[in-house]
Amino acid sequence: MTTTDKIEQNPLFPQGDKANPDYFTGNAWVKLLVSENEFNSVIANVTFEAGARNNWHTHPGGQILIATDGIGYYQEKGKPIQLIQSGDVIKIPANVKHWHGASRDNNLTHIAITAVTPKGSIDWLERVTNEEFNSYNQ
Repeated sequence: MTTTDKIEQNPLFPQGDKANPDYFTGNAWVKLLVSENEFNSVIANVTFEAGARNNWHTHPGGQILIATDGIGYYQEKGKPIQLIQSGDVIKIPANVKHWHGASRDNNLTHIAITAVTPKGSIDWLERVTNEEFNSYNQ
């Protein structure tokens, strides 16, 4: 498989479009399910190829992640990486600096539910370094 191929995933939702490389390391795809213009929230199905992750970021109104397939990582700044897998629900309070993505050896798909506030829905920050990403200890 080449890096431009789509990866197999839970067939519940289509894989979507390639994620913006300014905000993601590795290959990821985003399928917008609900836009902020429809319901004061953004709901998206996000698929990460093994080793892919998003940048550090915050959400002015918080975020909920529902892992639907695979194995991945979630980390809040200053805390250890948490392993996440299908069925896990991660509740991220407003303005908590964090990142999430697939583990080193597995793909991850999750539903991201993000509140839209007058301050927006997301503030993108710096990339997660390879050192930070590889700091997960089983």
